[in-house]
Amino acid sequence: MITTTYLGSGDASRHRQDYRPEWLDNLADDVTMEGSVLTGIAEGPEAIRAILGFARTLYEYQEFNFVGPYGDHGFVEDYTSVVRGEPIGSVVVVRFNEAGQAARIVVNHRPLRSVLLWSQLMGEHFAGTRYAKYFLSHDEAEELHKAMGTR
Repeated sequence: MITTTYLGSGDASRHRQDYRPEWLDNLADDVTMEGSVLTGIAEGPEAIRAILGFARTLYEYQEFNFVGPYGDHGFVEDYTSVVRGEPIGSVVVVRFNEAGQAARIVVNHRPLRSVLLWSQLMGEHFAGTRYAKYFLSHDEAEELHKAMGTR
């Protein structure tokens, strides 16, 4: 039997609403962020903080499978959640520079339906700002949903 990893355990006692990554307070001046919900690579501490600041509000909770360092210059977060009723799994990989600052961030979400929803919600929030270019517009998201048969 195949079980999905983005549904979480179902144990509400594992749901956290208080997590704030320490690395977010120590971003390199040239930090970049890539992700499955992004249509480009976000650059700079201001952009990263704005994007992640709003993104964190979309989660109903975070249920962590793992949070911690990996290797000599890295950090990983593996968690599940729910966004507007849709389950979503996330893996975040952070690479630190020699000064110990977060320099490269990669955020991958799954499944595709949740990725599209997430990018659409981010796009709606940032519409009319310089960060809108990183996300699907409402119309782009709707076209993709139609093509997938999810609407």
